[in-house]
Amino acid sequence: MVETDTVKSPTTDRLRRIARISSVVLIAFTIVMAVGHLFGSDPFTVDYDHIENILPVTMSLSVFALAIAWRREGRGGALSLALFILVIILDWIIRGSFFPLRGLLVFLPLPTTALLFLVCWFRSRTP
Repeated sequence: MVETDTVKSPTTDRLRRIARISSVVLIAFTIVMAVGHLFGSDPFTVDYDHIENILPVTMSLSVFALAIAWRREGRGGALSLALFILVIILDWIIRGSFFPLRGLLVFLPLPTTALLFLVCWFRSRTP
C-alpha cells in the first residue's frame, strides 16, 4: 500500500488548532443567535424589507462553511471567504452604501478563520 501522508509541520498543526477552535466558537455563537431569533420574541421589532433577510442567511451559510473546512480545509475555507465577500457585496447593493468599517471589524473573526483554514490547506498540500 502506498503511503499518502500529508506534510506535517508543528506550525500548521497550531494554525489548524486555532482555526478549529475559532470555528467552533463562531458556529456555536451563530446557533445560539439563530435559536434566540427563532424562539424569542422581541418587543422592539422593527419592520424592514424582506430582502434584508438575505444578509443574515448568507452570513450564517458562511459560518457553516467553516464546518465543511474541518473535513476539507481548502473547500470550506474558500467557500466561507467567498460567502463573506458576497455578504459585503449584497449589503452594498441593498443599502446603497459600503459596509461600515466598524461592522467589518466586528465580523473580522470570520474571514480570519477562513484564511487560517486556507493557509493550513496550502501548507499541508503534498508537493
